[in-house]
Amino acid sequence: MDLNYLKKLMKMFDESSATELTIEEEGTTIALSKLSPEAPYQTSAVYAPAMMQAPQASPAPATAPAAPAVASPAAAPVASGHEVLSPIVGTFYRAPSPDADPYIQVGQRVSAGDTLCIVEAMKLMNEIESDVSGTVVKILVENSQPVEYNQPLFLIQPD
Repeated sequence: MDLNYLKKLMKMFDESSATELTIEEEGTTIALSKLSPEAPYQTSAVYAPAMMQAPQASPAPATAPAAPAVASPAAAPVASGHEVLSPIVGTFYRAPSPDADPYIQVGQRVSAGDTLCIVEAMKLMNEIESDVSGTVVKILVENSQPVEYNQPLFLIQPD
């Protein structure tokens, strides 16, 4: 499915009065639903059956933050850094290929515009760049894990 087609579809859906839309095309299912004025729509993509296992892993981390929330006093200082968010739904990769070194490590200094990771969406590799200069404090996503739109990927302590 073409990314431009998907963007046009999302725009048309956003401007319509429909509250839910599901489209199946070439083994890919796109589901859109409007939640509230603050979050106009929610997207989810389900790929071929072999890839459907990855989204099933997502509910476990969704329930896991309840336990770390109790331990958040230790994590509170880290949360003061700048969050780099995922601009798209896809699969997070720390390196350009499986046998290559990761783009960045915790403690590494980055400049605005440096590539931090790749988010693969519908077979397109999208390089995610830092929007601030600073030091990487924490990597919030494991390699090869699915990520959602606006999900925090990294914490960077700005210079």
